[in-house]
Amino acid sequence: MAAPSGAASCEDFAEFQELLRVMRTIDDRIVHELNTTIPTASFAGKIDASQTCKELYQSLMDAHTSRERIIKNCIAQTSSVVKTLREEREKAQDDVALLKQLRKEQTKVFNERCRIHYKPPKSQ
Repeated sequence: MAAPSGAASCEDFAEFQELLRVMRTIDDRIVHELNTTIPTASFAGKIDASQTCKELYQSLMDAHTSRERIIKNCIAQTSSVVKTLREEREKAQDDVALLKQLRKEQTKVFNERCRIHYKPPKSQ
């Protein structure tokens, strides 16, 4: 039950969320995995429980590492875009399109980091 290895798309937040949801499958199904892979007393001699547990643990660690890498990568990408836009904004302060793009990216970064903790009021 390995995590998907495809590259994460940070552009589409809904797609990114779906990728993370799929990557959490192993965590969400851990009890089921334990129930189906670890033998009961009557089957204890037929399955190597130590090896099975070791493999399940490694799968969990691999999934956690993959998710962490993808999340950090998307944060870094978005932060880099915001930094570049800020620098461009400093050079061209009258560029309205650039300002709108900067605000959009800043809002994206805010939502990525704060959406669980704070929901801003809807605009009137």
